[in-house]
Amino acid sequence: MKAALYTRVSTRERGQETANQLYQLRDLCKARSWEIVAEYEDEDSGSKADRPQLQTLLRDAMRRKFDVVLFWALDRFTREGALETLQYLNTLSSYGVGFVSFTEPYLDSCEIFKDAVIAILGTLVNQERVRIQERVRAGLNRAKEQGTKSGRPIGRPRVVFRRDLVAELRKEGRSWSEIAKQTGVSIGSVRRACQVMSDESSPCQNPVEQNL
Repeated sequence: MKAALYTRVSTRERGQETANQLYQLRDLCKARSWEIVAEYEDEDSGSKADRPQLQTLLRDAMRRKFDVVLFWALDRFTREGALETLQYLNTLSSYGVGFVSFTEPYLDSCEIFKDAVIAILGTLVNQERVRIQERVRAGLNRAKEQGTKSGRPIGRPRVVFRRDLVAELRKEGRSWSEIAKQTGVSIGSVRRACQVMSDESSPCQNPVEQNL
């Protein structure tokens, strides 16, 4: 068996290095009589997909330069999220490349339960995709009901138009443009409000909410 080792430390993990990871992974290969043909080391956040050594490893896996990938722990391999993690492992399996986690014995596709591990992995990938699709659909339906993605109603905000305030300002001698600016409505709306109040011959007792 030809083995590849993948190690990673984050640039934020000051004082950390991959030496301990490599020591234990090499020891595991020795115990299983596996030949180490490549070692990949990234110094970057596990949440990034564009880690250079990880991408090189995946390309080499596609070319079948090795038979199995060993990593110290799954969070050393990737921390991009459940679906992305499962997809990485599923991709390796689709290339015919196994994977082994040193600290997580259940993540071992090279032992007697190889077929079961791969089958479970494929099921988990599909389930995670379905969950994401359901969340997206639920979000779209909610946005549709509420009008926009943010939940805010479509169109201009509703303005509370106080006709009694218009009358008061007009009595103070304010111009149509001044009243319109203060109330936040058009001059035409101000004029119509005053005309309505004049026709009613009485002030408006309650604010009237209009879609302007």
